[in-house]
Amino acid sequence: MADGGSPLVQRRRLRAELKKARQESGLTQEQVASEMEWSLSKTIRIESASGGSGIRANDLKALLQLYGVKDPEKVDSLLALARVAPASLLKLIEYESVASAVQQFETIFIPGILQTEDYARAVIQDFYDYRPGSETLRALVELRTQREDLFDAENRPSFKFIIDEAVVRRLVGGSSVMRRQLRRLIEVADKPKITVELIPFSAGLHPGMKGPFEIIDFADPSDSDIVYVESPRGDIFSEDPEEALRYREAFDGLRKASLGPRDSLARIARIADEMS
Repeated sequence: MADGGSPLVQRRRLRAELKKARQESGLTQEQVASEMEWSLSKTIRIESASGGSGIRANDLKALLQLYGVKDPEKVDSLLALARVAPASLLKLIEYESVASAVQQFETIFIPGILQTEDYARAVIQDFYDYRPGSETLRALVELRTQREDLFDAENRPSFKFIIDEAVVRRLVGGSSVMRRQLRRLIEVADKPKITVELIPFSAGLHPGMKGPFEIIDFADPSDSDIVYVESPRGDIFSEDPEEALRYREAFDGLRKASLGPRDSLARIARIADEMS
C-alpha cells in the first residue's frame, strides 16, 4: 500500500492517477477503449469506480504501458493500490462509511472491522492462503486494521455485533494473538454506539447457524437497506426489502439468544484470561 490513508482515499487516488496518466498521454476514453479492446463503459467504470468496479493487475499493467508510464516505482505504487482488496470488499466499506447503522453476525471469524493486525494477518495468510511477506498480504492486513477508524468518525454509524461463542474460543494465530484480540473486543465495545454480544454454546440451535451476514441501514428512507453475505461462491449484496426483513428478524432473534452486552463482555474477558 502506497501510504497510510484510508482504503477509500487510496481508491480515489488510483482513479485520479489513471485519469491524469490518460490525459497526459493525450488519449480519450474512446481511444483507450479501442486500444485495449474494451467497451467504453468499462473504461469509464475504471476511472469512476461506479458500482464498486476495480481493475485487475494485468489490465492495469497494460493500461500503464499504453499511457507510457514506465517508472518502476510509480508502476509498483499503482499496482499496490489496485491490489489492496477485492472490489466487493471496497464496496462494503463504502456502504459502511455512509451508513446510519450496521448489524453484523459472525460464526467463523472476528468481524473484519474488529480484527487486530496479528489476527487479521493470521486469517488472511493461513485461511486465504496469501504468501507471507507479500505486498498484497501487507496491504490487505493494513486495510482491515484501518477500517476501525470509522469507529471514531464524526458521523459514524451505530454498530451492533453478535458473535457465536465458537469464534472467540477458536485459536487463530496462537493463544497470545487470540488473547489480545479478545481484549480488543472489550476495548471497542466501550466506545459510543458500539455493542458486542455473544451467543453461548448453551443457546443450542439458533437463527444464525445458516451463516454470517451483515445488515447496513441508511438514514435516507429513499436508500434501500443492504444485506451483505460473504460466500465461497461470491459475495452477495441484496437490496430486496423482503430479504432485508428476514435477516433483520433473524438478527433480533440472535439478540434474544445472546448473553446481552454486559454478560457477553464478561464471558469474553474470562475466555481471554484462560488463554495461556
